[in-house]
Amino acid sequence: MRVGFRQGQFEDASRPNWDGDAARPIHWFAWYPAAEDAIEAALSVAPWPQGWFKTGPVALNAPLAGNGPYPLVVYSHGTGCNGLQFEWLARELASHGFIAVAVNHHGNSNAEPDRAEAFLCSWERPRDISLLIDHLVADPDFAGRIDENRIFAVGYSLGGVTATALLGAIMIRSPFEPGANLGRGPREFPDLVDHLPRLMDQSQIFRDSWARMSASYHDPRIKAALLLAPGRSVQGFSADSVAAINVPTHIMVGGADALLPAARWLHERLPDSAFDIVAADAGHYVFLPESTELGRTSDPAICADPPSVDRAAIHRTVIAAALKLFAR
Repeated sequence: MRVGFRQGQFEDASRPNWDGDAARPIHWFAWYPAAEDAIEAALSVAPWPQGWFKTGPVALNAPLAGNGPYPLVVYSHGTGCNGLQFEWLARELASHGFIAVAVNHHGNSNAEPDRAEAFLCSWERPRDISLLIDHLVADPDFAGRIDENRIFAVGYSLGGVTATALLGAIMIRSPFEPGANLGRGPREFPDLVDHLPRLMDQSQIFRDSWARMSASYHDPRIKAALLLAPGRSVQGFSADSVAAINVPTHIMVGGADALLPAARWLHERLPDSAFDIVAADAGHYVFLPESTELGRTSDPAICADPPSVDRAAIHRTVIAAALKLFAR
C-alpha cells in the first residue's frame, strides 16, 4: 500500500502560547494510506535533524486511498524530540491501513526553542492530542475517513506519560517540585528544577498551567495505548487513577534504560497491561528512528546502540506489537 504524508498547524484558542502573545500552536504530521498511483519520494521536511535518521519514501500531499474509514493512531513524542521521529512506526501503520498522526508539543520539541514552562508542565500535552483528534475528524482531507470507534495512542518517553493521562491517569505530583526527588531535569534541560521558583513568581501563564496539574485529561475515544519507555513522571500519577484505567496497554522498554523502574511501576498498577523488555542491552533511545552514520557520529548518545542491539529488529518487534494491540 502506498503511504501518503501531509502536515498542518492549528491553534488552541483556549490556551496562550508560553509568551502570551498568541494562541498555543499545534503542528502535526500525518502518514496515511494513499492512492495506488501516488508517487513516493524521500521525506524531507523540518525539523528533521540534519540527516541523522533514516526515512522511508512517502507521497507528499497525496489523496487518501479510496477505502476506509481507517483507524487513527495519535502519537506523543518524548522530551526534546518531535513528531517526525514517529516516522518509522507511522509509515508501517499507514501501509497496514491506519492513519497515523503525530504532534509537536509547543516549547517541548526540538522544532522550536526549549521553554522551561513546557518541560515543567507536561500535563498541557494530553490536551494537544485531544484537540488534534477533534481537528482531524473535521479536517476536509480526513473528515468521514476516520473510524472514530478505533482511535489509539502511542507515546514515547514523556509521550508515554501523555498517553497514560489520556487514558485517565491523574497527575498529583510534579517530578520537579520540592521533595519529589526524581531528578533536576532531563538531558535537554539539566537545570530545569532551578527555573520553577522564577516562573512561579513571574509568570501568570505558568501559574495558570501549574494549577491545571491535577485536572483530568481522560479522552474516552482512545481504545488502546502503546507506551514506549514511559518517563519517570508516571510516578506522579495517583495509583488509584492508574488502577481505574480499563483499556488495553502495552509497555515496551529497553533493559538498560534508566527509566525501566518507572515502566515497571506503571505496569504493576495498570490492570490490562502487557510488559516487554525489548532487549537486555537496549537503552532509552532505541525507539527513535534508525540512525545514519552522520547521526551516530554527531550524537552517539541517542543514535548509537551497543553492538548487541539491533535497532531495526527492535522496531520490527514494536510494529508487530502495535498491530496486534490495535487489532484487539
